[in-house]
Amino acid sequence: MSSIPTPRAAGSRGTALAVLVVALCWTVVLFDGLDLFIYGAVLPGMLDDPDLGLSPGRAGDLGSCATFGMLLGALSAGTVTDRIGRKKVIIGCTTVFSLASAVCAMAPDLGVFGVARFVAGLGLGGLLPTTITLVAEYAPRGRGNLMIGLLMTAHQAGGILAALLGLWLVEPFGWRSAFWVGLAPLVIAVPLVAMYLPESLGFLLARDRTDDARRLADRYGVELPAGEPATATSPDRRHALFALFRDGQWRKTLLFWCASFGGLLLVYGVSTWLPTMMRGQGYELGSALAFLIVINLGGIAGMLVAGRIADRFGAARVAAAWFGCTAVGIYLLGIHMPLALTYIVVFLTGLWLFSAQTMVYATVAGRSTAENRATAVGWTSGMGRFGAVFGPWLGGRLVANEAQDWGFTVFAATALFATAMIGLTGLRTVRSTPRGGPAQPVSTTG
Repeated sequence: MSSIPTPRAAGSRGTALAVLVVALCWTVVLFDGLDLFIYGAVLPGMLDDPDLGLSPGRAGDLGSCATFGMLLGALSAGTVTDRIGRKKVIIGCTTVFSLASAVCAMAPDLGVFGVARFVAGLGLGGLLPTTITLVAEYAPRGRGNLMIGLLMTAHQAGGILAALLGLWLVEPFGWRSAFWVGLAPLVIAVPLVAMYLPESLGFLLARDRTDDARRLADRYGVELPAGEPATATSPDRRHALFALFRDGQWRKTLLFWCASFGGLLLVYGVSTWLPTMMRGQGYELGSALAFLIVINLGGIAGMLVAGRIADRFGAARVAAAWFGCTAVGIYLLGIHMPLALTYIVVFLTGLWLFSAQTMVYATVAGRSTAENRATAVGWTSGMGRFGAVFGPWLGGRLVANEAQDWGFTVFAATALFATAMIGLTGLRTVRSTPRGGPAQPVSTTG
């Protein structure tokens, strides 16, 4: 069970604070998921647009533009967040991908579209690990994995919304109309976050801003984390990164990075190409987009189930088991089955796939200190983005060569690879009490 140092509730106001943080982060992650999955939802329409002249191979390259931006965004977000705070990064990242979506809607050619998707990726990649870190810090004791799972349901809800927009907008109004919806977070989410989202108390204490932390704690009726650090975190954030490789931690750090590579290859490869690959198997456009809705519905269920199970048995155990089940589900999608059975398999695959990757993040967050938690999660997410870049590109090459059936086999093998990487990190759950305040090591999870 994860025991992440959190502000202790001083009554109902403290509980309300945790709900507030999760609700606001859920809102921005919803739009993150929408912006991410919208490309896969409108891709069949883009391929049918004669003015674009878009080939499957080029479509894979464009899909990788966003994920390459996410790679850079995730790698830099952890270090930047540990320096300037969670709230500022969340606002900045949301603004960036929202404005970039509008540029996609107006893009005169594929070159401009690709640049805009890259810029959007910078914001998308930085937002997710930052919100995970903040939710983990404010989650009730012993409920960190569940809260992260609840947060990540927003990502899958965004995927469902993207598929619905693809169904409702692409045929009557064209694919560009869906990207105009991407301005919504700038209008809705950014003002809410700016007004109501609190900064991390652990961050304020680690930066020697004790007075700010106390004012925030008094405002929301919570107690400061016990055992405030005697010395502040070094301003050189390279120390937080180097800590991931000291005292024999480098092995597990690299294994987590490899697992994240495999997990994000699956998430973005499948999310980008599932409608197109299923359409290539003879399904109509409406049915192919329905698969995207169903797999994200499974993802929401998976986040809720995985979070509860992980709080009991450990996030690493759940991640390993879920990746193994994902391999089975994806492989079965390459076999012709009755439509009803296919929907069931797609749902179960989504249940396992998305929450498996989330449990990788939960494991890393639970095994990190308050000083370097954002850096650890950010770099795990960032190194995994190499897989996110490779997944859409790989899917595009397979579809371009009319070998999409092999794509299911390749993705299934990737899931087995991720299972092995998580297993090698160690699955034993260690229960301990957090020592001191936010600068002290937290108890490990699974």
